[in-house]
Amino acid sequence: MLKKLSPAPAPANVGSELGARLRLAREQAGESVRGLARRAGVSPSLVSQIELGRVQPSVGTLYTISNLLGLSLDDLFRDGETSAPDHEPTRRQTRGKAAVSAAVPVQRHNSRKAIRLADGVRWERLTAMPDSEVEFLNIVYDVGGASCPEDSLVRHGGREYAYLISGRLGFKIGFEEFELGPGDSISFDAQMPHRLWTIGKKPAVAIWVILNRHSNSRKQET
Repeated sequence: MLKKLSPAPAPANVGSELGARLRLAREQAGESVRGLARRAGVSPSLVSQIELGRVQPSVGTLYTISNLLGLSLDDLFRDGETSAPDHEPTRRQTRGKAAVSAAVPVQRHNSRKAIRLADGVRWERLTAMPDSEVEFLNIVYDVGGASCPEDSLVRHGGREYAYLISGRLGFKIGFEEFELGPGDSISFDAQMPHRLWTIGKKPAVAIWVILNRHSNSRKQET
């Protein structure tokens, strides 16, 4: 018999804490703003504005900075105290006299953690708990949205898989370009330089899986 779970709380937008989280990670790593900016290939002013929460980073910039600071995707989605581990949702199960705490596997749609990025991109984590090997996301590219500027491509470790639910999404992988519509899917080696952007006048919504992203350093190609 299926058990009815308790109603989920309101959606948690953790993007507002992203800058503070990045700043704390930089300080804990003993990295200066100028030093991090130089390694990331961006201006010190941009790093400062991101840390103050005045500017949202692009997908490419966030991936580059987080990789340099040794942050996982779950670190970016963590709410509450930046330095504390992510608290997994739990339920109490009793076996005799022993109480066992087990992770709840269900992620309710109205309680997903979300991060809003620059250029009209939103990430929503689809797992109820952290996963060190896979990133499982609902990703939305608003009209005019893009993962990085046209003159930049991004690459990182692992492999990406995407299934487009609605809208149209452009992909540039290496020297090839593709256009995906609803029901189309794609998989590729994420170490290939790539860029994504919305095509048309409707947002693009897709389910995304990234396996072992930290198996290689993310770099930004220009």
